[in-house]
Amino acid sequence: MIPYSSSAGPMGRNGGELRQPVMGMAKLLLSFVPRVPAAAKSRPMMKPAVIVPEDQPLTLATLQPGRAQRRLALGVGLASLVAFSITAGPLSTFQLGRIDAFVPAYGTAIFVNDLITAVLLFNQFAILRSRALLAIASGYLFAGLMVIPWSLTFPGVFTPSGLLGAGLQSTAWLSVLRYFGFPTFVIAYALLKDADPPKRLWEGAVGATILSSVAICAAVVCAVTVLVIAGDEYLPPISIDPVRFSTFWLYLASFLILWNAVALTLLWTHQRSVLDLWLMVALCAYTIEIYLSAFVGPARFSAGWIAARIFGFVSSILVLSVLLYEVTTLYTQLLRAQLAQRREREARLMTGDAVSASIAHEVKQPLGAIITSANAGLNWLDRVEPDLDEVRDALRLVLTAGHRADAVIENIRAHFKVGSRIRTSLDIDDVIQEALAVLRDKLQTHRVAVQADPNERLPRIRGEHVQLQQVLVNLITNAIDSMATKNGERVLSIRSEVHHSGYVMVSVEDTGKGLEPGAVDRIFNPMFTTKTDGMGMGLSICQSIIEAHEGQVWVTADKGRGAIFHFTVPVDPGSPS
Repeated sequence: MIPYSSSAGPMGRNGGELRQPVMGMAKLLLSFVPRVPAAAKSRPMMKPAVIVPEDQPLTLATLQPGRAQRRLALGVGLASLVAFSITAGPLSTFQLGRIDAFVPAYGTAIFVNDLITAVLLFNQFAILRSRALLAIASGYLFAGLMVIPWSLTFPGVFTPSGLLGAGLQSTAWLSVLRYFGFPTFVIAYALLKDADPPKRLWEGAVGATILSSVAICAAVVCAVTVLVIAGDEYLPPISIDPVRFSTFWLYLASFLILWNAVALTLLWTHQRSVLDLWLMVALCAYTIEIYLSAFVGPARFSAGWIAARIFGFVSSILVLSVLLYEVTTLYTQLLRAQLAQRREREARLMTGDAVSASIAHEVKQPLGAIITSANAGLNWLDRVEPDLDEVRDALRLVLTAGHRADAVIENIRAHFKVGSRIRTSLDIDDVIQEALAVLRDKLQTHRVAVQADPNERLPRIRGEHVQLQQVLVNLITNAIDSMATKNGERVLSIRSEVHHSGYVMVSVEDTGKGLEPGAVDRIFNPMFTTKTDGMGMGLSICQSIIEAHEGQVWVTADKGRGAIFHFTVPVDPGSPS
């Protein structure tokens, strides 16, 4: 395997490599930690343009409609008006054949739609404890339950006169009461929305309240059904026969349309949320249904009457569709949040690996120097005549390495502190010479010739002295390791030159075995190494240091022809050009 690595190699015995800094390691550690913008930590699960109180959950009852919601609602309203114009015009006199299966199918669809809508609205009530939501949820439940006796008593569907002992007027009056009841609940919803907090919010048990509302709605529907069927012969006639309606139905329909207009007006004046917007659209479809049933199709199974049922179905599904969209959106965002949490956990685990590898990479050099110097001191003491001067030199090296280890920890701590990075004006050639001095013994051991002529015309740079020295020591160490595995000429060339306006470029070239083509793109990745004993952190640290200096680092290499590592650092603005 080609011996290039993202980590520096062994140390010289004189402990000079202890001067390799580690502040770049802290920068690298920061790069592994998932960074979440402060705004994203509290970002709501809906569109940011929507404004709601901070203490309220984000639901259709609290979110203000955005421009897209308003446009969609307007589009649905205009489409309903177009369909109404067609139905009330060319198709108004068209009489269809009787389809007995239509009524139970329509009734089932309306019941299911209203029941699901009521369940979702009751759930919103459980979250917000709003009396207004309790009212509108009960309204949808009432409208859905009223469809059951209407379908059962419809003449000709199950029996010629309908089930439950219904009379001729029973089905029509049940329909009228349903048409009257739903906008009544909407009016209650609109008035309760803006009530004082003690009246607006429910303080009792949520579960018991919902069960009570369901029981009351069911009891009211049963009572109304019994009263209508029992008093059928006393009710004003709406139906002339099982198919046609009387003119009295026109007056009732006019009153019901006005009642829906009252509910629509209250919603318009009290509109605050997405739910209000779509309730208004539903009431418009509800009003069209009543108008078509009375003024366009005054007979059952006419084109106008069938169209009225279609508008009734649209009215029942509008709020349901928006609620289901909300549930789907929230579920999707919840899933994304869970996946993000999982990725964050994985990133934290990787960060732990990177932390341990980085600390080992940076601290092992001063520790290794301490061990080497201590062993040398012991060897001098074990002689028949101990050489105390050599022992003192070894102990001084141990002391120096100890201070270096302490500096490693302090540099890591300082890198996490705001404003702790102090950059000064530097001569890059001085930094290069210091790095070569650190590795002098290792260069001599591996018989590496050095070509590093100072460029006196270079402008001074601005940076952190210790960090830039660390970069050079890592790059030179990797070059030595690469050439150590190859026979032949071993030459290390270090050049410094003006790269382009505002930057100085340093190039470290060796005559080693070079890099595999596939390794060039990954050589700076954390934990990537081509050495059997490498940690894969050195070049990652170099990259993070250079990028922190607003520079760049890259490599050009051919297999068998060595490699050239380049990095750039900015010129000191105060340096003479």
